[in-house]
Amino acid sequence: MKPSYLNLLRNGELAIRVAALESLLERCTVCPKDCLNNRLNNEIAACYSGRLPVVSSYTAHFGEEPALVGTRGAGNIFFGNCNLRCAYCQNYQISQTHKEQLKNEIRHERLADIMLELQEKGCHNINFVSPTHFAPQMARSILIAAEKGLHLPIVYNTNAYDSVEVLRLLDGLVDVYLPDLKYAESEAGYLYSKVSGYKDHARRAIAEMYRQTGAELVFDENGLLQRGLIVRLLVLPNEIGGIRESLEWIRDELSPRVAISLMAQYYPTHQAATNNRFLLLSRRVSETEWLRAVNLLDEFGIEEGWMQEFDGSAFYYRPDFENAETPFKDIRDFNR
Repeated sequence: MKPSYLNLLRNGELAIRVAALESLLERCTVCPKDCLNNRLNNEIAACYSGRLPVVSSYTAHFGEEPALVGTRGAGNIFFGNCNLRCAYCQNYQISQTHKEQLKNEIRHERLADIMLELQEKGCHNINFVSPTHFAPQMARSILIAAEKGLHLPIVYNTNAYDSVEVLRLLDGLVDVYLPDLKYAESEAGYLYSKVSGYKDHARRAIAEMYRQTGAELVFDENGLLQRGLIVRLLVLPNEIGGIRESLEWIRDELSPRVAISLMAQYYPTHQAATNNRFLLLSRRVSETEWLRAVNLLDEFGIEEGWMQEFDGSAFYYRPDFENAETPFKDIRDFNR
């Protein structure tokens, strides 16, 4: 199965989509914050990003879901900066250090070359991590890379605080959506990630992803994911994320067949480890909390997806972006 962006390339639609996405940068409405800054003139928006993409790291990564990792890894490209400000962000070294990230600003042609490098290394896909605020730049670079021979599936690995308008323009350009549905209540989104209306925006975004892909996951003959939607749910302490409410919404409004990736890797870091304002996030998830979340999958009839091992996950999934080439040293796979 060939990536759908190759069809868009052949019929000229890909270039049209890229132009439409880039036009959103003139009065930036790339994410729901609607900053209205002219990023084409490098007016910095709330994500601290301008015209060019910021790439903090890229590598063959083995810590994603097994169907993305395969034997040679997912081709992860970690964008710098972010449109959220999560108090517990495990990637805070690159997501919340915008002054340091200036040195990682690159041209679209270089980003295209990075994709081709990862393809040459044998990676099974191109996995854009935190792409929301750089969706137009991502699309431009995919166009350039596709013209040079890129043929891997595109994975959109997002915090789900995405614009539906942008996602519609990405229809057929993205093969696999990998949203992290962080909260079931917007109050938690504001308190812990400094964004308004997270619940409604994220649910609308994921509903649009579902409209594009449906619930069915499409694999190749080697069991590698080629197309589909996987909703990630990170279990937070004290039920801050509202796993029950999110699963209920997925079952009732999307489908119980939507693949869920249940994650046990939370550990207190960044402000959650140092600021008393975030005491509810200052510990790991208990085994009782984890098992309660696991049992909810059965309660809501969710059968497709993956879950991490409880023992060890919070210790293995700890990136250190001081070493940009190998930020992840110890990784365990997910369980099917």
